[in-house]
Amino acid sequence: METKGYTQDGSVDLRGRPVLASRTGRWRACAYLVGYEAFERMAFYGVASNLVVYLTTQLHEETVSSVRNVSNWSGSVWITPIIGAYIADTYLGRFWTFTISSLIYVLGMMLLTVAVSLKSLKSSPSQVVVVYAALYVMAVGAGGTKPNISTFGADQFDDFDPHERRLKESFFNWWMFSSFTGGLAASLGLVYVQENVGWGLGYGIPTAGLMLSLLIFYLGTPNYRHKMRRTKSPTKVIARVLAAAFANRRLKRTDDAAELYELEPQHYAITGKRRVHHTSAFRFLDKAAVKGCGSGAPCTVTQVEETKLVLGMSMVWLTTLVPCTIWAQVNTLFVKQGTTLDRSFGGGFRLPAASLGSLITLSMLLTVPFYDRLLVPLARRRTGNPRGITLLQRLGVGFFFHVLVTAVAYLVELRRMRVIRQHSITAPDAIVPMSIFWLLPQYVLLGIGDVFNAIGILEFFYDQSPEDMQSLGTTFFTSGIGLGNFLNSLLITVVDKATSGSSWIGNNLNESHLDYYYAFLMVISGINLGVFVWFARCYRYKKETLEVMEGKVCIQMEAKAEEGPAPATSLGVHV
Repeated sequence: METKGYTQDGSVDLRGRPVLASRTGRWRACAYLVGYEAFERMAFYGVASNLVVYLTTQLHEETVSSVRNVSNWSGSVWITPIIGAYIADTYLGRFWTFTISSLIYVLGMMLLTVAVSLKSLKSSPSQVVVVYAALYVMAVGAGGTKPNISTFGADQFDDFDPHERRLKESFFNWWMFSSFTGGLAASLGLVYVQENVGWGLGYGIPTAGLMLSLLIFYLGTPNYRHKMRRTKSPTKVIARVLAAAFANRRLKRTDDAAELYELEPQHYAITGKRRVHHTSAFRFLDKAAVKGCGSGAPCTVTQVEETKLVLGMSMVWLTTLVPCTIWAQVNTLFVKQGTTLDRSFGGGFRLPAASLGSLITLSMLLTVPFYDRLLVPLARRRTGNPRGITLLQRLGVGFFFHVLVTAVAYLVELRRMRVIRQHSITAPDAIVPMSIFWLLPQYVLLGIGDVFNAIGILEFFYDQSPEDMQSLGTTFFTSGIGLGNFLNSLLITVVDKATSGSSWIGNNLNESHLDYYYAFLMVISGINLGVFVWFARCYRYKKETLEVMEGKVCIQMEAKAEEGPAPATSLGVHV
């Protein structure tokens, strides 16, 4: 079969035909996807950034209740991608799952705009019902769009073309750059419109932006590459490996890979599936692949190693929950804290508290090019790693920044409490004579940290996921944010009940002890960083091989582990 000019990873077009590498994919296709991401993030953050203010000022919810409801909704937005990714990996593929989900997403945005605009609904129980129904319809739609659009973007690069692989190393940096741009437009412009012009227009603009983003996405259809699904249900493979390892638990463990069952290289060459190399991690699972164990056909080494990858990623994922809980403060307590401070900004202009979220975005926008174009090349020359530093080292730096964020937030809140005592402020709506820009350092540090943390998490879980589970793999990223929000909701509720006598987080933040809560977050962030370092030292990076048959020649390409200074790829030819 003539394969010259076609992609080496088996990519096809929407009709299932092989695609030419020169006419599809790469940044040619990603330009449309990046455009979509910018507008979609503007729509999402146009709702999320100021939602706690809407709930307290328009629906008249209490502080703890509004924080809890925002956290629960945000958690749902980020946890539903588990379902969307499973549907994409097992049934519909990324493109069609995204298409159906995006229509649901738009429906939710339209319903929310109507709910806040109709005068007949305002301040009525019906408005509360419709608003929350719209929010959770959005959450369902996001479940199918969020895990598939970023993975679909990464699919536009052929891992087995050295040039395209180098291009892909920067993809997630610039993907998140476009996301930050959309978030900046929301936090600077939309929150001002919502508070000073009207909530209907403030939600109507991002709804129109979301529709425009879909138009941009579909304009790029002829340029897209699609990955064929080669496994009917990836999760069934994991279940089979775990069951086989348990059934063979009494067998003597072997350290010899030759005693483990694996298919011939020709099988992987014919199917186009990548073969994953044997590692010493989670060695108890090797019992699922022991030859002649008498419990039926054993699992292959590749299937066992894919299961090991998922378990290893799960351990790292657990350590992302605390940083995601810290992030949940941005649209909840940080905003409520900002509303108590002096927000005047020259000429009588009053800065919306949620607009300070733009500082996170600005910090990210400035740091991403600095990281990608300066820090990475410098580190690459020292380490030999194409990414400059390993994926887990990048995460570790991000986690350290989260410890700094909570420490700074604690110190700033101490000062706010001191000013309150000096001026004997007790009224819940009294403005503390302290500039809102005292909050600037915690926002900036969070933005810089997320260049390492948020982008690093997304790239790590995509890169380390088994081939047939890359949509599901990126949900490690989204589900971490989701559970982080749920964890924040739980912590808020528990802390509120436990400190009801001298509330840490009350309706009146001027008589609360938010500093105690920030100190608590600082302690658990420090502990979490230590646990992460321990897990990272034990982690084994993925090693895989692609074998392609061309006549009698087998071309083998091995993706090397991140832990050594060796080049990212090596090619060998075997007759």
